[in-house]
Amino acid sequence: MTVWIVNPFDNLPVEGYRKQRYWLMADAFTAAGHDVTYWTGDFSHANKKPRVTDDPSRWPDGIPAVSNGTMDLMLVPTVPYAKNVCWRRFASHVALARSWEAAARAAEKKPDLVIASTPPLSLPARALRFAKECGAAFVLDVMDAWPETFERLAPRWARPPFRLALAPLRTVARELQRGADGVTAVAERYLERARAAGSSAPTRLFFHGIELPPEGAAPRRKRAADGSVRAVYAGNMGRSYDLATAIDAVKAEPGVTLDLAGAGPDEPALRARAGDCARIRFHGYLDDAALRALLANCDVGLVPMFDDSCVGVPYKLADYAAAGLWIVNSLHGETEKLLAEHGVGTTYPAGDVAALRAALRAPRTVAGGALAALFDAKRIYADYVAFAEGLCYNKRTFIHSKEHS
Repeated sequence: MTVWIVNPFDNLPVEGYRKQRYWLMADAFTAAGHDVTYWTGDFSHANKKPRVTDDPSRWPDGIPAVSNGTMDLMLVPTVPYAKNVCWRRFASHVALARSWEAAARAAEKKPDLVIASTPPLSLPARALRFAKECGAAFVLDVMDAWPETFERLAPRWARPPFRLALAPLRTVARELQRGADGVTAVAERYLERARAAGSSAPTRLFFHGIELPPEGAAPRRKRAADGSVRAVYAGNMGRSYDLATAIDAVKAEPGVTLDLAGAGPDEPALRARAGDCARIRFHGYLDDAALRALLANCDVGLVPMFDDSCVGVPYKLADYAAAGLWIVNSLHGETEKLLAEHGVGTTYPAGDVAALRAALRAPRTVAGGALAALFDAKRIYADYVAFAEGLCYNKRTFIHSKEHS
């Protein structure tokens, strides 16, 4: 098949970062013998800069393409933005959707299958329309609850009118869920939303996959004899994350250090909050090797998230599990349940400094391999390919029988 994967947000290996969901997915389709085109924006959502690949001089004029065997990477022009939550970001998404549609219509070879992530909404909406026009199967892969996640940005007294203002986006989300031939998601709560919206398409849960290190490839840090604890947070520094509580807890708890790998709009305020505490270190975005080395030398992975972020199972849970870390988490629901089932972490209330201090000091074990196995990219994306192939087979069979009826 000719498979198109459409996602503007993931970091790319050609930028020096580890493989994330959609590149790993593209690898799996390629390994299964399919012709894959991975479409993304030419602007990095993670670091708010133009994307930089290992050899930009290879790019031709117009939309650059980097060939990788039977996989092509297409960078689509869009508008930069400075913050995760701003009107310019929505303008960027609209511009990206228009640019993508123009490039898609100009492509010589049309797809048999289109997989598009949400968020955003405007890009998969155009991808759905294009897929229907060319007879391709369309799979919606849900990464986050849009537009519901924006409701928490408004004060409580303003949420009813704000919710009303988001009604057009809700309509787009429902049309995507109802129009897709298949709906996949990184958390069960997103699949429940799709079914509640009236989707009759097959649905399937696929966690964030991560490449697991070879057995014995990276020795884990041994528990310190003095009882000190090295905690780590890897990810975005934005309003969904209760990092202020984490910093306050570490400052008040001698013998605990905190390494923060990532960036985001709250980073300056968090640095100011940490002050001159030498036990709190900011590393910025790390490449794959540096991040793996950091995680291997820590004891505890932090998931300090607010429940109203609408996140079900975050990327960082897979990172920590693969590194064998004990996980201290404030996200209730699916993440809390996974930690309890596998006995590899504990959950505390977001915003509670005393509870987090106790969680950091509580007895812990080295995470077993059962949770990490849930996030094994090889298994997850091989299963994803099989799911998508089945959808395409059923769609082709239906069209064939309809044409000859």
